[in-house]
Amino acid sequence: MQYIKQIMLLVILTISWKCQAEEVKEIWLDELGESSYYIQDWGLPRINKAVTMTPLTVKGIVYERGIGTHAISRMLFDIGKKAKTLSGLAGADDNTPFACNLQFKILGDRKELWRSGIMRKGDPAKPFNIDLSGIDKVLLLVEECGDGMMYDRADWLNVKFTTLGDVQPIPVWPKPIAKEKYILTPQSPDAPQINNPLTYGARPGNPFLMPIMVSGKRPMTYKAKGLPKGLKLNRKTGLITGSTNTNGNFKVRLQATNEKGTDEKEITLKIGSEIMLTPPMGWNSWNCWRFAADDQKVRDAARIMHEKLQAYGWTYVNIDDGWEADERTPEGELLANEKFPDFKTLINHIHSLGLKFGIYSSPGWTTCGKHIGSYQHELTDAKTWEKWGVDYLKYDYCGYAAIEKDSEEKTIQEPFIVMRDALNQIKRDIVYCVGYGAPNVWNWGAEAGGNLWRTTRDINDQWNIVMAIGCFQDVCAYASAPGKYNDPDMLVVGKLGPGWGAKSHDSDLTADEQYAHISLWSILSAPLLLGCDMTAIDDFTLGLLTNPEVIAVNQDPLVAPATKLTVPNGQIWYKKLYDGSYALGFFQMDPYFILWDQDKAVNIQQQKYNFNFALNQLGIQGKVKIRDLWRQKDLGIFSSSYETSIPYHGVSLIKITPIK
Repeated sequence: MQYIKQIMLLVILTISWKCQAEEVKEIWLDELGESSYYIQDWGLPRINKAVTMTPLTVKGIVYERGIGTHAISRMLFDIGKKAKTLSGLAGADDNTPFACNLQFKILGDRKELWRSGIMRKGDPAKPFNIDLSGIDKVLLLVEECGDGMMYDRADWLNVKFTTLGDVQPIPVWPKPIAKEKYILTPQSPDAPQINNPLTYGARPGNPFLMPIMVSGKRPMTYKAKGLPKGLKLNRKTGLITGSTNTNGNFKVRLQATNEKGTDEKEITLKIGSEIMLTPPMGWNSWNCWRFAADDQKVRDAARIMHEKLQAYGWTYVNIDDGWEADERTPEGELLANEKFPDFKTLINHIHSLGLKFGIYSSPGWTTCGKHIGSYQHELTDAKTWEKWGVDYLKYDYCGYAAIEKDSEEKTIQEPFIVMRDALNQIKRDIVYCVGYGAPNVWNWGAEAGGNLWRTTRDINDQWNIVMAIGCFQDVCAYASAPGKYNDPDMLVVGKLGPGWGAKSHDSDLTADEQYAHISLWSILSAPLLLGCDMTAIDDFTLGLLTNPEVIAVNQDPLVAPATKLTVPNGQIWYKKLYDGSYALGFFQMDPYFILWDQDKAVNIQQQKYNFNFALNQLGIQGKVKIRDLWRQKDLGIFSSSYETSIPYHGVSLIKITPIK
């Protein structure tokens, strides 16, 4: 009996010791630090501060504890099935200049445990208290909700775990496996191939410049039949110049001939009120050179574009912020600084190559980079750019923030309308980009005179940012039309930096990711503007940029809005083309752009992922022809459905043509 009592006492002591050892403890979110594992698509997560380094403030209430973040935000934690609860509050931070739509979600082992519903600036913080019993990993997510992510500043407030164990932040993104670059685009033939867009818009009475864009072996001679009166072709250079006062649509037959043969293509010149009838293609200095851009760097970019890319449609050579002198002339005219000693000569040189020139300004007293802006000098500046021969204006909002009287949409639109009216008073076609910083610009960019408008924050060469930017464009796709384009920012391919403050480096996107990037921007009818060191373009990057069939998707004259479908292995995007066919892209991507299982990262990246698409989703009944656009290869005749498999973060870009 005594022995049994001793055993029972031992059991009780063991149980008591175990309970003490596994005592429930509280672990606060802000105690876990600003982990490098956390991923968000603007700024950095902040401990006990908003993402803007201001106090955590929701609906006027200041909170001492929490994490300030920004959509799209992901925080993943290993709780080892030992956590009991997760509690706290979530809300949109007050310190944002514009209203925002965002949503908080909490997922446990991929299943949704709680969502806030759509929240806006000024809403009270929403509380949560979640049972985590049996959960291994928990994800704190902030997502954008239909108005872009530019101002989605979000706060997790007074958040704490109750747990029997530890809470460990874990990576939400795999380290990419090094893969060889591979070229899908077939070598261009030596025989001529004309690559001009099918439509080209110009205003009557203004200077006209359009090259016949043709790949193939040089030398080459050119012809053009059906040009309106006032336009002429240089048969040696292929440049069409002059000015015409005749309104109308003109069917023009272009012809190019070399020792290997002749190619012809009919295009439509539309002389009237509309310009930029297909998305602009070119280069911008910012991502690579930032404020270090100068005359020679721009000339180098123009030379490479002329030699290697112009034949495929690449046209614009644009400088960004930092070209401006510190003062205007006594007459109020803009001047370039010492980096650009003679703008007129530079621009004339670019035009002599058949290329076009773009410049930068802001509707404020100053630009984003604190240089002279165009406020109260709009017409003077427009006339200056007319005199210089400018063809493109990027007009960023940031400098106007100190002037605006409120954040209403009408107020934000006003300064862009002022510049629109100024550009309408000059005798030159200047493509107008309503630039970075204005919220919900797709709602009013066309009304403000824009040919294109920046829909999101600045891009960089991280997959989560590229895809977060690209995959949100479905909310504004309806605004796409000939001469009117949503701009999800520049292409991040090739040799990048040091414009971002980093050393010059090859894009951090894998080869598969770069193919996906170009494919999505093409389906979106997005401007294709490079941000790389043009003098360092390698063969792989050239393959990305010189595929006529992929470019034709981007330059399709219908400019139909793109449609997004979410499927188990990623997303499918498609748009209708002018000839009744469809461009369709299968994109492999992770839900919420995260990886739950780091221990499986290598295997996950080495797999291929299956997609199945029912043709009736396009309203197609019967047989279709399908063509692989990157490989320029017919895949055969299909009916009912099409299946494919693609690599991790890769793409399959196809053209589907109904058989009549």
